[in-house]
Amino acid sequence: MAARRRARRNPARILLRTFAGLVFVFLMLPLVVVFPISFSAGSYLRFPPPGFSLQWYERYWNDPIWIDATIRSLQVGAATTVLALAIGIPLAFGLTRARFPGRTAIEQSMSAPMIVPHIVLSIAIYGLFSHLGLIGRWYGIAIAHTVLALPFVVIVLVAGLRNFDVNLELAARGMGASRLTAIRRVTLPLVAPSVYSAAFLAFITSFDELVVAMFLSGANMTLPKKMFDNILTEIEPTVAAVSALKIMFIGLLLLLSLRFRKASDTPIAH
Repeated sequence: MAARRRARRNPARILLRTFAGLVFVFLMLPLVVVFPISFSAGSYLRFPPPGFSLQWYERYWNDPIWIDATIRSLQVGAATTVLALAIGIPLAFGLTRARFPGRTAIEQSMSAPMIVPHIVLSIAIYGLFSHLGLIGRWYGIAIAHTVLALPFVVIVLVAGLRNFDVNLELAARGMGASRLTAIRRVTLPLVAPSVYSAAFLAFITSFDELVVAMFLSGANMTLPKKMFDNILTEIEPTVAAVSALKIMFIGLLLLLSLRFRKASDTPIAH
């Protein structure tokens, strides 16, 4: 108890907590503006709002263009998540289990899409996809988003696999399970928290991405592209209502991801 009290009174710890609290407040401040404006009774973006109204949420739900953009973003995000996991899981196993020339270089180069500016990647992808006829196709956007999401998936999964006790998998193989069965029945369930986190990051990376969608979506806009166009052409609170819905949706996904992780961390009774 005395050690805990001394740790709490540690000036460095107090300073760190204060700084973290200030950063958290700074990041949350936009919500103080976005949510009230989304319920504004005014006809344009204005804070504080002149009154309370649900008209901008109704306009969003009754506008087929907004709904089509939302469905397309969900479709692209789901496809990106599946593709990123389908590529990222075997790649993470290869980087952590295999020994081959260039493995370190491949692992280090995985962060390239996170470092290179998205505008540069977008121009390069646009030049390639224009020859392949993928401009304006939702699956073309999903493929491009997979390039952006893959580093997050691989980094999270590699970290999870390196903390995994390989002896558990070896024990399953020693009891007659094949390599694939041991991975499917033992390894993947135990690293499920990392898989859930990787899937969440892949989906959010796609669902909130704008720059690549500006180059590849054409007339078939994703939700971020529609929001961007709405800000350019119409200064109305519909975009605030959509932003509020996106924040609540992403928050719900985060809570579900945390719940799945806790469920996976729960020890199995024997």
